[in-house]
Amino acid sequence: MNPSQAQAPAVKPPGLDCALSPQQLATIAPNILDAGKAFAAEKPRIARLLADACVLRGTFTLRSGRTSKYYVDKYLFSTRPDVLRELGPVFALRAAAVAARAGRPLVRLAGAELGGIPLVTVASLASGLPCIFVRNARKDYGTSKQLEGTINRGDAVVFIEDVATTGGQALEAVGVLRAAGAEVLGVVATIDRQEGARENVERAGLIFDALFTKSDLGIHE
Repeated sequence: MNPSQAQAPAVKPPGLDCALSPQQLATIAPNILDAGKAFAAEKPRIARLLADACVLRGTFTLRSGRTSKYYVDKYLFSTRPDVLRELGPVFALRAAAVAARAGRPLVRLAGAELGGIPLVTVASLASGLPCIFVRNARKDYGTSKQLEGTINRGDAVVFIEDVATTGGQALEAVGVLRAAGAEVLGVVATIDRQEGARENVERAGLIFDALFTKSDLGIHE
């Protein structure tokens, strides 16, 4: 092969945990990539902000049924404007990277009630993409919908999650989106407790990413 025809190597841009090819990078707007540079520089500070806000110590029963010596209370960070302001641009970057890896133009973002709603909202504001709210169950009045917002068959969607443990809640919401005709590309969590979510989400054929792990928040069990 002529050296001039050799494929340029993939690179890992600031703020991302994965490498992207030049072709994939070209699909992400420059202002979104700039947000990654800011996040890379500020990640330790934002991690401390999150940890101080939401990490509780004690004995807790998780949604999965497992008992834990710590609990990440998502509502203690998803209700704070100073935290949300930091997270919005990074969600926009990570969602764009998921779409680039999947080779699909991203159309919408989605989040589930209750904790995911403020997160997907700030991600929508930062990215300029419309969002969808996924109810836990179909409402029994009015339009009787489980999805709020507009969705069209074939829309490429990235799901924004708050705290991922096993990934069960996210996959339930993904199932609702798929049933409505969406092509869900991946899940981007705020915090990965590193207890199987990545493996379960990837086993479902989705890309998984997280802004922080429990280790980033200073949690070592």
